[in-house]
Amino acid sequence: MTLIQLEYVLAVAESKNFTLAAEKVFVTQPTLSMQIQKLEKELDIEIFDRSTHPIKITAVGQKVIDQAKTILSEAKRMSHMIGDLRDSLEGEFVIGVIPTVLPTLIPMFYKNFKTQFPNASLSIKELKTEEMLEALADDKIDFGIAVTPLNHDDIIEMPLYHEPMVAFVPPGNRLSDQDEISETDLELKDLLLLEEGHCFRNNVLSICNIFNNGQADKLNSLAVDSGSFHTLIKLAKDGFGMTILPLLQAEELKEEDQKYIKNFKEPVPTREVSIIYHSTQLRLKFVEEMQSLIQSLVRGKIFLESNHKTFPKLKLNK
Repeated sequence: MTLIQLEYVLAVAESKNFTLAAEKVFVTQPTLSMQIQKLEKELDIEIFDRSTHPIKITAVGQKVIDQAKTILSEAKRMSHMIGDLRDSLEGEFVIGVIPTVLPTLIPMFYKNFKTQFPNASLSIKELKTEEMLEALADDKIDFGIAVTPLNHDDIIEMPLYHEPMVAFVPPGNRLSDQDEISETDLELKDLLLLEEGHCFRNNVLSICNIFNNGQADKLNSLAVDSGSFHTLIKLAKDGFGMTILPLLQAEELKEEDQKYIKNFKEPVPTREVSIIYHSTQLRLKFVEEMQSLIQSLVRGKIFLESNHKTFPKLKLNK
């Protein structure tokens, strides 16, 4: 039995197809099939029922697959542990990042990361929070960057910063003449929201006093199935309402659009952005270095000015 054979088994279990599995692990289909057959012969079992399309996993095969996941995960962790003991940051790191953080944070730090750690490579996947938690549990990613708290027993959260929220209020909106707005000014019927599944949608709903005011069924009449802040901003400018943005996203706006940004009165609503990882993760030097790097870059965004407007402070976490 070899680790390679177990990797091939997992590839087939995931794709339910030998050809697709072979492409995934970069070998020919005959090579992959031969190695799996060798393993089945050694164990004297059938892992896959090849008479069906797509192929099915046998009952005993599922037990083998579950154990293979554990074995491969532990083997990977051993090499990671050695790297951490050497106090070096090298090898590939796979991280998931939520869609409302990735466009602003990743371009900010990626070039600096490559400069500081030339022997390390990053593979970045855009994932919603639930997808990220599943990927961490299945060992498909090493770390995540998400909005916390998540209150998940197996997930460790390392806060990076608290990011204020701001409002994008176009001309003609009922709040357009106010210098600052408060949470109680927000009304669901006036808000353009990201599609369900985005944690930032929940962040916005949580600050609106919506349910206490009996507004839970009074959503904006325009239902937008979009995960893009740019789409919401365009719709707001076209007169369909207003929207809420994270501070770093607001800073990326064109100068002509930044004049429509309004700050919240104290206490300013914020969201906590953290590095998250599974409790079994051993590559903790990455967490330390990422926290230091991201905070050093975000620190430069503490006071953001546009059109003589000072945005709120961006709070860092130690």
